[in-house]
Order: sequence, then structure tokens, then C-alpha cells
Amino acid sequence: MSAPPRAFVLPPRPRGRGRRIAALAAVVAITVVTMLPGIGVDFDIAAIARNWRNAADKVALLLVPDWSILPRTVAPLLETLQMAVIATAIGATVSLPLVFLAARTTNPHPWLRGAVRAALNVVRAVPDLLYAAVLVAMVGVGALPGIIALVLFNVGIIVKLVSEAVEANPTGPLEAGTAVGGWRAQIIRTMALPDAWPAFLNQTLYTLELNVRASSVLGLVGAGGMGLLIDAVRTFYRYDQLSLIILEILLIVLLLEGASALARKRLV
Repeated sequence: MSAPPRAFVLPPRPRGRGRRIAALAAVVAITVVTMLPGIGVDFDIAAIARNWRNAADKVALLLVPDWSILPRTVAPLLETLQMAVIATAIGATVSLPLVFLAARTTNPHPWLRGAVRAALNVVRAVPDLLYAAVLVAMVGVGALPGIIALVLFNVGIIVKLVSEAVEANPTGPLEAGTAVGGWRAQIIRTMALPDAWPAFLNQTLYTLELNVRASSVLGLVGAGGMGLLIDAVRTFYRYDQLSLIILEILLIVLLLEGASALARKRLV
């Protein structure tokens, strides 16, 4: 006699679906509230429809670059690249020891670790453009305030991201080094640094790409680079010349991203 067929039972409905829907509804509600007039940013879609012709004229100028300005862009573009490279090198050098002071697994002293993290939070909270504006008033117009602003910007990013990567690494080798009586500096140099090196190189290359973009606009406040020329052509509404500058920056960024990708394959 054959066994009776087994009843088909539906699997239990996965939990958490209601919470996801509630979270999505909360995000949508907050977004809508922030767009309401009076209590939000007063997002006026009608203004876009009213001013479409003005926008179309500007876009038309941007689509026809003025190549006659190309010789004037060479020196500012080189200064922008120099600022980015110098700031990346200095920022990475300063960030490397701070990474291990900010990581919980390599710095067991909570007071020192908390002080380093608090200082870096303050550094990271200030935009690089604001740093450049203050430094221009302190040291004068030129590339120096832009480089200092980028260094501060780089240290905040590299230490934050790489220290989190260090904390995510297995702690077994560090505990073994401590168990055999190794000095903290020896343990970091021989065990923590090799594990952190790929993340450190990856973030350094990424900040180099960010520095090229950032140094292109720091000149708007007098911090050197391409931003000085951008401010000059923008003042006279030469959007055709601005278009050529945008194309140059885009080309440099694309080339730099390609070079960074090749470097990551070789080094990381």
C-alpha cells in the first residue's frame, strides 16, 4: 500500500518586509516635507518651465567650445595637477601613522584613540572650499592655500576609510604578536601594515582623483589652479570658454581614473 501524499506547505513569509516598507515610506515623507514651501527648500518646478529658454541658451553655448582659449588653460591645468599630486603625497604620508592611532585593533588606548578620532571628525566636517577661503586670507592668493586645504581634506578621508578597513581585518596575528611580547610598533609594522597596505593604496589613488576635481574649483576663492580661470570666464559669461575648460578637466579625470585602475591591478 503506497504512502499518502504529503501536503504541500507554503514556506513562512520572510520577516522584515513591513519594516522595509515603513522605512521607504518615511524617506518619501521626509523628502516631500523638505520640498514644501514655507517649511522646506521651496522646490519650484514651475520655475524650471518658466526659465527653460535661458537654460537652453546656456546649454547651446556650452555645446560650442571656444578653442581659442586653449593656450591660456595650459598653465592653470598644470598647476591644478601639481596641487593634486603634492597634496596627495603629503596627505598620504601624514595619514599613515594616524590610521593605526585611530583604529581600535591597533590602538588599545581609548583616550588617545578618541582624541584622534575627534580631531579627524572636526577636520572632515569642514568643506575643502571653506578651508581654502580661510587659508587664502591667512597666507595669500596662490597654490599654497589650496595644497594645505587638500591635505586636510585627504587626511580626513584616508584615515577614516583605512582605519575602518584595519578594524575589519582579523585580529589573530595582532593577538599572537602581543602574546609573544612584541612591541606595539613592531606588531603594527610587521602584521597590521601589510594587511592595511592594499586599502591604503586604494584610498590614496582615490583621493588623487578627488584632488584633481577639487583643485579645479579651489581657485574660485583664490587658491590657485584652474579655478582662477574658471572664475574669470564665468564673470564675463563666456560659457563657450567654460565648456572647453570642462572638457579638459573631464579628459584629465578620465585618464587619471584609467591610470589608477591599472595601478590598482599592479599594486593592490
